[in-house]
Amino acid sequence: MAINTTRLDRLISELCQVNRKKVRLLLAQNRIYVDGTLAKDTAQIVDKFSHIVMDEKVLQANHAHYIMLHKPVGVVCATKDDKHRTVIDLLVEQFDRETRNSLHIVGRLDLNTSGLVLLTNDSRWSERLTSPEHKVSKKYLVTLANPMTNAYVLAFAEGMYFDYEKITTQPAILNIISPCEAEVVLTEGRYHQIKRMFGRFRNPVVALHRYAIGQLSLDSSLSAGESRVLKASEVMSING
Repeated sequence: MAINTTRLDRLISELCQVNRKKVRLLLAQNRIYVDGTLAKDTAQIVDKFSHIVMDEKVLQANHAHYIMLHKPVGVVCATKDDKHRTVIDLLVEQFDRETRNSLHIVGRLDLNTSGLVLLTNDSRWSERLTSPEHKVSKKYLVTLANPMTNAYVLAFAEGMYFDYEKITTQPAILNIISPCEAEVVLTEGRYHQIKRMFGRFRNPVVALHRYAIGQLSLDSSLSAGESRVLKASEVMSING
């Protein structure tokens, strides 16, 4: 998913309902600023987050939003759902309707999985996080019904073939914390992947919690259901 970009003259033409010849004249008269800089080139590429001013009147001023949420079990990663509370519903008290409606979910968790969920209206950022080629890590804590052995570690490291999708999973890291508890690190997110991988050993997952994406860890001060805006440094760190 990529943010739609366009030429400056096309956007000004749409915003002001004038033809492109008129836009060229506006630029020649030094009347348009993009992100605080005087615009000179009609072919300048802009997007929905470009701040555009003409004659001291703001034509476009969309803001990027980056939100960390501690998702509880029983809440769905969806914008609407007829049966369950959604992650968007959890934002009602902190963010206005316009902001909530602009958001999409980065890396969904299923109904019975808790932990770190990211929401944004910046599709370039979310694409960077979810694109397989970037291999951004996702870290989970897993509780199992039965004890594990070292055979689990080797199987996760080798990858597992899923016949339904006709794919072999990317190598994953499995660190055994205790007989029935483990840390799993993935660089992809197949459908119910962790539960299916442990299912190869007929070992049911009792609890699953995502605590980190890339270099960004779930804020320990956030209780289940709480959220906060990411700091600028956190938005940048997610690229790791």
